[in-house]
Amino acid sequence: MKARPAWQRHALRLIGLVLLCALSLQLVFVLRIVLMNVVDPQSTPFQRSEAWRLLTEKGQIAWSQTWVPYERISPNLKRAVIASEDAGFTEHAGIDWEAIEKAWEKNQKAEARVERLKARQPTRQVVPKVVGGSTITQQLAKNLFLSGERTVLRKGQEMVLALALDALLPKDRLLEIYLNNVEWGEGLFGAQAAARHYFRVDASQLGALQAARLAVMLPAPKRFEKNPGSGYVLGRSATIAARMGDVTPP
Repeated sequence: MKARPAWQRHALRLIGLVLLCALSLQLVFVLRIVLMNVVDPQSTPFQRSEAWRLLTEKGQIAWSQTWVPYERISPNLKRAVIASEDAGFTEHAGIDWEAIEKAWEKNQKAEARVERLKARQPTRQVVPKVVGGSTITQQLAKNLFLSGERTVLRKGQEMVLALALDALLPKDRLLEIYLNNVEWGEGLFGAQAAARHYFRVDASQLGALQAARLAVMLPAPKRFEKNPGSGYVLGRSATIAARMGDVTPP
């Protein structure tokens, strides 16, 4: 049997090494997720990058975050966040394929509208509004393990991690970790810090409309914190509050 050329042998070894590294990384992720059943995550890559940004840009780190257990987070906030961010949270297995399909269709239509506008007004700069279909579990996977870059490879890893999170952690634990780590403003992380900052109450005391306002801020907290009582936030909050009655938190 004719021996393979040296370059083919080296290429196969390199491919094998890459696959082994990728498999080892997934194993590390799985072990970390299993550990989260009993250990609260102390920080996320996004939080560490934000801390570094604040330090380098402003010379100081103004930070507020206090972990509170699941039972000390208002059911109103749990309902509001699920109603606003991921209505199927308690039903899907980490990924809502129907929501992804709908988001893709909306983005395709938005891009088509932009192309038509450019054809009519070539000098006009128009950026399509991108709609996301990420679940709470996918957002948690990104925040806990990944960078903020937008690539196909990173999105694929996010989906794998979301499936692993949903398989290895109960829904109430997923929501507990999410609500204690999600951003609600510059240097402001978690439900307790947000409740104290915006309403001067503990996370356990949030009313329905207060919870709805916090939920509305999640897609763009740094933008909404500049005017948390804006007409958009208040109007959208009323919509979320009306939906909250149909949500049963885990």
